[in-house]
Amino acid sequence: MGGERTTSRWARIRQGMDSIRVRATGAAVLVVGVTLLVASIAMLTLLERSLRDNVRTTADSRAEAIADDLSQSANSGRIAVEDQDDEFVQVLDADGNAVMASANLAGRPALVILEPGDTQMIGSVPFEDGSFLAVAASATNMDGPLTVVLGRSLEGVGETRREVAGLLAVGVPLLLLVVGFVTWSVAGRVLAPVDAIRREVEAISVKELHRRVPDPPGRDEIARLASTMNSMLERLEKAAVRERRFVSDASHELRSPVAAIRQQAEVALSHPDRTTMEELAGIVLEEDVRLQRIVEDLLLLTRVDEGTLQLRKAPVDLDDLMFEEAARLRATTRLRIDSAGVSAGRVIGDRGRLERLLRNLTDNAARHAASEIRLGLRGDDGQVVLEVNDDGPGVPVGKREAVFERFTRLDDARDRQHGGAGLGLAIVAEIAAAHGGSASVSDAPSGGARFLVVLPAARV
Repeated sequence: MGGERTTSRWARIRQGMDSIRVRATGAAVLVVGVTLLVASIAMLTLLERSLRDNVRTTADSRAEAIADDLSQSANSGRIAVEDQDDEFVQVLDADGNAVMASANLAGRPALVILEPGDTQMIGSVPFEDGSFLAVAASATNMDGPLTVVLGRSLEGVGETRREVAGLLAVGVPLLLLVVGFVTWSVAGRVLAPVDAIRREVEAISVKELHRRVPDPPGRDEIARLASTMNSMLERLEKAAVRERRFVSDASHELRSPVAAIRQQAEVALSHPDRTTMEELAGIVLEEDVRLQRIVEDLLLLTRVDEGTLQLRKAPVDLDDLMFEEAARLRATTRLRIDSAGVSAGRVIGDRGRLERLLRNLTDNAARHAASEIRLGLRGDDGQVVLEVNDDGPGVPVGKREAVFERFTRLDDARDRQHGGAGLGLAIVAEIAAAHGGSASVSDAPSGGARFLVVLPAARV
């Protein structure tokens, strides 16, 4: 148990480290920390250089002033300095011998021999620990040419540098803490809507697709994310409703022919004298054909939904298809078939799918027509308009969009012996859309229904 708790604790820690909030805070602290470190080093370097330049400038001025005094006065042997702990002076003759010096170097040989204008660091001097910066200036008096060597302590430079470094050592971590706290707070506030969206999405199940994620105010990326998530949930909800309806209707439609076959088989077994093998085979074959047609329609619609419906496109003369369909209707129905309105029309498409589209339209018209079906085909501004008219009861205005939905039948067409499964017109709409066209229904001149399919015409 202890090992499991430890593993769980480490898992939570790793999960927390993967948080955007943690990574954003860490990245901000790291970037600011590196920037401050580089800036601190650069500042200390520039500060030290500036302080040393000030010491050098002061030393040069003092050395020039002493050289001028020596050039105008006699040799006194001693030279006064401002502070014997911070400054020394030695005057060297042409041979490098110390002929004059400040009190702190009296009687001592030359510490360093420089040419006028030169500068040199001295690690230590006899009277004081620490580094000195020595400069040289030339002078001339009655004894000949002289070199004034003046040294100033660099202890003040070091002390200032250490003080500034100490302040930075305290200030930089405090500033990093402030940066981390501000970044953590801002990131938490910015990501709070995202966390709310995540919790809501995690709580949504298949049965609760009506729920929506919180919609934060504004038009930033998070608001657009919430809007996109809600749009996705709406599409999922609609798809789930369609799927449930599809499964329910499909199972109902498939159950009918299966039940009919089973019923006839049970009657034939229970009462062999009431039916013949030919009658039973005919009924079974009819229901099997119906079952096969429903399955094929479902498979076609499934391919449409999955985006895998393949079209073998080639030039197709729709007028030829309509004349062939008119001949079939004349041979299989007692209705009058008028194809006088069919003119030439060519499209680029899948001949088999277009035959299926036309067959579904004419079968629908044949089920509802009272005495006549009129076929039409015409060109219209780069499009081909296909018409199928019947003199049946027509389609009410409020149901003209619904007839192209799956498993939709009008109230007066629900008798499955005369009506279809409610997939034919849905397939018409899908095939038309796959060819870049559309399908619609309106009133026919004879008072029935007029089904129109508009397709892009083939370019000559």
